[in-house]
Amino acid sequence: MIWIAGLFAVFLIGVPIAFALGFTTLVGLLQTSIPLQVIIQRMFTGVDNFALIAIPLFILAGNLMAVGGISKRITSFSESLVGHWPGGLGMVAVLASMIFAAVTGSAIAATAAIGGLLIPEMIEKGYSRPYSASLIATSGSIGPIIPPSIPLVVYGVIVSSSIAKLFMGGVIPGILMGLLLMLFNWRISKMRNYIGRPQKASIEEVRKGFKDAILALLMPVIVIGGIVGGIFTPTESGAIAVAYALFVGGVIYRELTWKNIAEAFRDAAITNGIILTVLMTASLFIWFMTVKMIPQSVAEALLAIIHTKWAALLLMNIILLIAGTFIDTISALTIFVPLFLPLVQAFNIDLIHFGVVVAVNLTIGMCTPPLGVCLFVSCGIAKTSLREMLYDLALLLVPLLILLGLITYIPGLVTWLPNLLGI
Repeated sequence: MIWIAGLFAVFLIGVPIAFALGFTTLVGLLQTSIPLQVIIQRMFTGVDNFALIAIPLFILAGNLMAVGGISKRITSFSESLVGHWPGGLGMVAVLASMIFAAVTGSAIAATAAIGGLLIPEMIEKGYSRPYSASLIATSGSIGPIIPPSIPLVVYGVIVSSSIAKLFMGGVIPGILMGLLLMLFNWRISKMRNYIGRPQKASIEEVRKGFKDAILALLMPVIVIGGIVGGIFTPTESGAIAVAYALFVGGVIYRELTWKNIAEAFRDAAITNGIILTVLMTASLFIWFMTVKMIPQSVAEALLAIIHTKWAALLLMNIILLIAGTFIDTISALTIFVPLFLPLVQAFNIDLIHFGVVVAVNLTIGMCTPPLGVCLFVSCGIAKTSLREMLYDLALLLVPLLILLGLITYIPGLVTWLPNLLGI
């Protein structure tokens, strides 16, 4: 346990998590007879996995779609469907984020793309700046739950589980998350008199919106349908997504330029470099924890005070929720999943169920202070502050916590669809 405490001590003094992981392991290895060459070997082994190629591909596909006119068409189609309801623009934000999640799988991309389009319009229509920013941030958090999902790819690699099953396990929780946010937005909008568009869209408007958005809506059908049908692997689906994004944005919509294509590739390379650096040093730290039998020691200590699966899940949820507020998603995955794995196995918790529960926990952290990256994106667009957002944010975190409770204690919400599809 001293090594875990040491890791967080180094992290809390401001050392980036990747370097904190590496430094803590180095200090530990210096106190053993293990040769230091193992550092390079384990770091290389940590990223020498074909499945990880999906990460830069999905990041790149998301970047290309965000600048290729897809988000604008998704938003317009969503408005034709739900824009007339109380809190209509809020409904549009949630629905557009759900569709965009199935296109990119990125919370930050969804928050930036949908927020950039809708926050100024929401403010103009009378929504408060803090509420607009809070709703966009919490809606964006659906991104890593509805497939494709980068956190679920990383989790699948760590526990050697089926990424296709994990993707399908996230479908129902992601849809429920969106529906619960819509319900809360409807109630809050009724109380604050946030009205929708004057009249319901005509059939012709809906048809036109669908026609404009059809190519964007086909994206998740092609990617997820191909995985479920066994046509290609989740990794190969990332390459399909990139090719499709380039074709639709550049040839059909004609909104991709060489300049923003280059920026999309550059941003994807930077983001991927950050993720792989964390994964390399995390792999080293996980190996060191295994050698020192730290996960087993943690499991034994917890098993002495926890006697049911449901109590174990509650404790892990609490720890992950707290960790998600100040550690980024990928780092938290690589630290806590191996740590909890013996406990998960001891209580025979389904690995697909646990993976989606972990993803939802850490996704909530993306819109929770102090390190909620989605919050910084949305409050920057809305020109408000985290302090002003706290009340509205607290209201909108409630549906996310309700969803977490539902999938934690009703595993079928996660496992039913992948089992039905026979993946």
